[in-house]
Amino acid sequence: MTGSDSYEVFAVRYATRGQRKRLESFIMADDHDGPMPIDYFVWAVVNAERTIIVDTGFDHAEAKLRNRVLTRLPREGLAMLEIDANRVKDVVVTHLHYDHAGTTDHFPQARFHLQEKEMRFTTGRHMCQHVFSHAFAPEHVCKMVEHLYKGRLAFHDGDAEIAPGVSVHLIGGHTMGIQCVRVNTARGPVLLASDATHFYENIEKTAPFPIVYSVGDMVAGYDKMRKLAASPKHIIPGHDPLVMQRYPTPRAALDGVVVRLDVAPAG
Repeated sequence: MTGSDSYEVFAVRYATRGQRKRLESFIMADDHDGPMPIDYFVWAVVNAERTIIVDTGFDHAEAKLRNRVLTRLPREGLAMLEIDANRVKDVVVTHLHYDHAGTTDHFPQARFHLQEKEMRFTTGRHMCQHVFSHAFAPEHVCKMVEHLYKGRLAFHDGDAEIAPGVSVHLIGGHTMGIQCVRVNTARGPVLLASDATHFYENIEKTAPFPIVYSVGDMVAGYDKMRKLAASPKHIIPGHDPLVMQRYPTPRAALDGVVVRLDVAPAG
């Protein structure tokens, strides 16, 4: 593996929501009223040749609207890693839910990578139903259409390499076109699952998340991700607070904000 196709990978926590219950995280939760806090992340994939950002989070207005605790804008968290959002060239948008596809205007030079199925989903007939549409922000979807017409959107139809050592993989389930990101690292391929599995428990116990387009695709996606990752410990869920506990911070000043995912987790 050369320097051009091996990366450091970071999770940047930008928001939290503590007042949640397990019934919000598992279709068949056996203890519905138990607590289940959630963290919100964006991810940075970095080496000497390139920086790729995965997802763009949400802003203060969306946090207020949805009663989330925004601790910092995603670009502010990235700046703590000395990543300037204004200079980022490639951003993978795993799916268009409000907490993954906001603030795209904070990345003015970026090309956005999206599954074609996701655009079809968010601009098609399924959005007539609140059960599907409630997790999207219409202005985020419209902004992505604007990026399309400005020549800044790269569509993918299934699995594709977007840079040496970095590939996207269609999973589906949570939304029609959700994709994960596979990254070559010194410890083997790390899989940024995003919301293909919100928590470790979703994939480890085959316990699907309730916000879902297709339960069958979601469960099949768990199997696909297990095959893509070097091991179960190489799969990084999209919202689990345990990520912040299992992985080390790069330096003391980033404690509680950034952890490094290309090194072995604790435990």
